[in-house]
Amino acid sequence: MKKLPLLLLRILAITFIAIPAGALSGQTAQQAPNPKQVTLKYLGTAGWEISDGTTVILVDPYLSRLYGPQPPGRPPAPRAAGDTRPQYGWKDPATPDTAVIDAHVSRADFILVTHTHYDHVLDVPYIAQKTHATVIGTESTANVMRAYNIPEDKLITVRGGEDYEFGGFSLRVIPSLHSPLDHKHYFSSETAPSGMKAPLTLEQMHPEGGTLAYLLRLRGHQILVFGGMNYIEREVEGLRPDVAVVGAAGSRKEIYDYSGRLMRALGFPALVLPTHWDNFTAPYSASQDQPLAALREFTEEIKAASPRSRVIVPKYFEPIVLDAPAK
Repeated sequence: MKKLPLLLLRILAITFIAIPAGALSGQTAQQAPNPKQVTLKYLGTAGWEISDGTTVILVDPYLSRLYGPQPPGRPPAPRAAGDTRPQYGWKDPATPDTAVIDAHVSRADFILVTHTHYDHVLDVPYIAQKTHATVIGTESTANVMRAYNIPEDKLITVRGGEDYEFGGFSLRVIPSLHSPLDHKHYFSSETAPSGMKAPLTLEQMHPEGGTLAYLLRLRGHQILVFGGMNYIEREVEGLRPDVAVVGAAGSRKEIYDYSGRLMRALGFPALVLPTHWDNFTAPYSASQDQPLAALREFTEEIKAASPRSRVIVPKYFEPIVLDAPAK
């Protein structure tokens, strides 16, 4: 245990809340974790890789980070300094950045999709074709996969309420809500229709199709993952995850007592990981100083609501290794 602080410093260089020694292990990419330990890696946007060394599960893996369109009526997001990539519009074909994906995703057994906006689903068909992963999501997500000829036996369509056993892990599918964008004016009942043919445009890849959260039980851990900045309190009340992956962008402020109600409903999880907080229209190399500064307020909210919870602000692709759960 004498080496733990050094390892934590190397991995959690942007952690805002100190972690007591022994509470959580961190190991660099060069020091492979014990195969039985659960590792989480942040892929940016709302994307995560969760693995126990045997099974690899991706959640909302969006790595292309296109300089894409804003919802109708909004101006384009400011372009990151030095970003010379093309600008995409709603009518443009949705083209994944396969070089970036290939550099960071070599394997997946399951892909969980929280909803069908392009910043959650655009890269999923390519990853599913490459890895032969099973894709779990709404009917809207399944219809996008069918457009790219993902086999039916690799699609599991859910609506929330399912609790499935997969041998090495189990998965509870939780009905949820999309982030309250546009100062609470966001609403969508659109579903991506059946019968579409690839390549799809960004507009075709953007019907929400309903929003889900997922409770993943793996190696004695319970990991609750959200894909945005909202939840249905009664659906998560009484869950007891030791890890909560929580939407942390600014639209959470449109929700009454967002962090407090969630922490109390979940029984004050030991570890909180913010998600969907970065500028996902910018490449990985761009500065995230502004989103990181805004994220400090979220970490303070969690600290105030749940003082014993630890908050780690993850760095892209650097592993967060969970200690074996107490027996």
